[in-house]
Amino acid sequence: MSSSLEKTLSDFQASVAENMPEDMLNALQGAIDKLAATEIANNALKAGSDFPAFELVNATYEMISLKSLLKKSPLIINFYRGSWCPYCNFELQAYQQLLPEIKAAGGQLVAISPQQVDNSLDTVEKNNLQFEVLSDHNNILADKLGIRFDFDSALKPIYEQLNLDLGKMHGVEDWQLPMPATYVVDQHGIIVLASVNADYTSRLEPEEALAALKSIS
Repeated sequence: MSSSLEKTLSDFQASVAENMPEDMLNALQGAIDKLAATEIANNALKAGSDFPAFELVNATYEMISLKSLLKKSPLIINFYRGSWCPYCNFELQAYQQLLPEIKAAGGQLVAISPQQVDNSLDTVEKNNLQFEVLSDHNNILADKLGIRFDFDSALKPIYEQLNLDLGKMHGVEDWQLPMPATYVVDQHGIIVLASVNADYTSRLEPEEALAALKSIS
């Protein structure tokens, strides 16, 4: 990659700060701080734990299971918030750029969000992704990992102003999201790397996930 994901996100965040009203910026940052204060990220599943079994639908309505994926190779599993999230799209694009190296290292890449299938397809098409994008309906898998959280109701008016209806996108009434998270899982289903951050503007560098994948013997 010509530049790090961190720099890409930092540059974007600077642009947001210049163009978004201060009260909106403060509300968004306040929600991040509130979530971080719960220490939810520290209580999520860590390296050494078994990754929870799953069967999820991909962007073409095919059921994909953890068991079937691990039969082929170790995994990098990335949880993103949705196709509406620019930070997530930058991250997914960075992983797409790294995909040839992930495959060369003998691994697979999977992205997961709570979106309905049509929105997952939108993610694939928008970012020209060539890896599995799965739908975790109702955040059931995210909950097992300890990364699901209730959306801050104070932000709903802001999201509605931006024409973002998370309940409609997810096909449920409750507004819930996963914290952005990346896991590297060996073929025994053991998590060898877990990166979870309550601040959605900050993400693990994909090269770090690749390095963990390469470390699996």
